[in-house]
Amino acid sequence: METKQGLDGVVAASTRLSSVDGEAGVLLIAGFPVEDLAPVATFEETTYLLWNGALPNAAELAAFSRRLASRRTLPAATLDLLRAAARRRVPVMDALRMAAGTLSLAHGTGENTGENAGEDAVTLVAAFPAIVAAYWRLLEGKEPLEPREDLGHTASFLHLLTGEEPAAERLRGLETYLNTVIDHGFNASTFTARVIVSTRSDLISAITGAVGALKGPLHGGAPGPALDMVFEIGSADRAEAVLREKLARGERLMGFGHRVYRVRDPRADVLAEAAARFYKSAGDAALYDLARSVEATALRLLREHKPDRSLQTNVEFYTALLLHGLGLPTDLFTPLFAVGRVAGWTAHCLEQLAHGRLIRPQSEYVGERGRRWVPLEARG
Repeated sequence: METKQGLDGVVAASTRLSSVDGEAGVLLIAGFPVEDLAPVATFEETTYLLWNGALPNAAELAAFSRRLASRRTLPAATLDLLRAAARRRVPVMDALRMAAGTLSLAHGTGENTGENAGEDAVTLVAAFPAIVAAYWRLLEGKEPLEPREDLGHTASFLHLLTGEEPAAERLRGLETYLNTVIDHGFNASTFTARVIVSTRSDLISAITGAVGALKGPLHGGAPGPALDMVFEIGSADRAEAVLREKLARGERLMGFGHRVYRVRDPRADVLAEAAARFYKSAGDAALYDLARSVEATALRLLREHKPDRSLQTNVEFYTALLLHGLGLPTDLFTPLFAVGRVAGWTAHCLEQLAHGRLIRPQSEYVGERGRRWVPLEARG
């Protein structure tokens, strides 16, 4: 039996939700190239697509949007937990993980069979942005806001975070980001959710586990350091010297290279275009120009220093630039990823419940054999 460390190359299940082709640099979301879908769809449309296999018509979209909007109010126990976490000032991802489990107390949650599984999915997708926004306000010494059902999903998050209705260009920028990261094959957090729900556990448990997996730095990534590197460089004329020093010290250039993609990450292209649109209309054009200059210099130096590897711009680089431009703090970058990815996680859980079986891989034993019990008094 061949052992595949990290399950590299192992196909564990079939899915209709997304296709990741790392060699060609292609990401399909339910059949749509991410670059065609993410910049134009609402988050509600993309979520509906993943859950139902087709885009909604106008009536279906209106009904689905109302369902999500009706589930934004958090249980009192969830808010109590967030207040306790804020007093301890725990990181946002820890607060999200803890709060996710309390959603079992939300109205309408239940066992993960039949209709209730879908109801739990609605609660999770609706509640995640409310949790993140409420916790951030508590950290800032402000009270959480009451959700408004007349706002769309993404606009509601920005309103819950700031108390203001977002401008159109800000809304479109964040909506594009959430659509871009909504699903990405059998990554660690998605696989975690599918393993948990394959036991016929409930969706709340599965998604809480997924948040725990995303929290790990080897999966959730670190968009913030990519932006920190741009700020450290400060001006285009310093880019080459600073980056050469980093490479000489053996440091990784943050925002470049990906375990799956051997060419440019297609999500980076989508977010690069979104950042360009936003910065030209409402952002700091000088920062955008600096980031593009840093990117070009980094790619050139990586080709020079590591010609045997294809290290291209990944999603973290333009995530950091776009979200910073939208006025969102670095500490919210990974939680915002979860706000988008929860729709994909729940879609995978529903797919696993409908078509999957218990996920139970084998392991290769490499320990000792033939050992014999020694009584305690005879041990040296």
